[in-house]
Amino acid sequence: MKHALTFALAPAVLAMAVACTAQERGSQVVSTPEGALMDADANLAYAPGELTQEQLSSSTRDLMAMQAMNVFRRFPREVTADMVRFYTGALGLRSLSPIQLTDTQQMILTGVGRAQIKLSAGQPEGRTYALEGGPTGGKGIRYFSLAFPEQQAVVDRFAEHGFPAPSFTDQGDGTQAALVNDPGGFPVQIVIRQGAKPNGDDGVGVGINVSDLAQSRAFYREFVGLDELPPVEDRLLGVTKYPYRNGETTLYLFDAGSGPADTGSAGIQYVVRDAAMVEAKRATRDIRVLTPLNKLRGFDLITVWLADPDGVTNYFAQTGPNSRTAQQAPGGN
Repeated sequence: MKHALTFALAPAVLAMAVACTAQERGSQVVSTPEGALMDADANLAYAPGELTQEQLSSSTRDLMAMQAMNVFRRFPREVTADMVRFYTGALGLRSLSPIQLTDTQQMILTGVGRAQIKLSAGQPEGRTYALEGGPTGGKGIRYFSLAFPEQQAVVDRFAEHGFPAPSFTDQGDGTQAALVNDPGGFPVQIVIRQGAKPNGDDGVGVGINVSDLAQSRAFYREFVGLDELPPVEDRLLGVTKYPYRNGETTLYLFDAGSGPADTGSAGIQYVVRDAAMVEAKRATRDIRVLTPLNKLRGFDLITVWLADPDGVTNYFAQTGPNSRTAQQAPGGN
């Protein structure tokens, strides 16, 4: 078992990695898991020798264009209406205009502060879906966490929209927390905290059960470049969590033992200024590519989809001025 990622390589190795990436990719058409077509072309990448070792070996943090991260949630198509009712009704998240990815595939958007929870009906092949055992029963993204100011308001909304009332417990730090499942079986942790913004607008927390804490912490600290915060105890889940934050979004890494990996039910999106730079940095490290550097047809987006050490999707999206992401961002930085 590896205990850390190796991020610093000799200059010759760095240059070779970038050159191989550009030469081997060539021009090709790929698609998102949901079927949207993307053009992957070597011309999108930086040329060999164009970047310095310092640029290649640093994290992606300076490239981030939003002080938050978006997350997405895939689920069985037949529960679509219930999912919308849960996230916009029971949880009270802001409903945003959806994105039509293909003739048959729509991305339903909900707002959480500057960022979004993106709901995508269907569970495409090529990913694994294993939510059995709840938030600590398997590896990968196991839950989202949202904060609200008033417990009774949450209880009332759940009743109004036909969902069982959450059962809250004291966390010992002045907050109360409850764990519920969305209609697709994915856990959502609801935290009641004095001073929290209404409608979950403080942002979203993402709980990730990892196989190797040292390796995953290195990935999110040294490659992604998130702020590393002191560990916290989660009484509701019975785990020690290691937080990594970008603005309003915090990833909580923990190790709750073995279990099946879920690589499809949820993922993380970073809005960046230079997706090609992310790919160049990736090429100097031992980081797996899920979808190569590409331009998404019709959406003014350049993206690269990567995997963390447990296969969790980390995709980086560079938005042009005409993109839906840019137009709907409520404040950027």
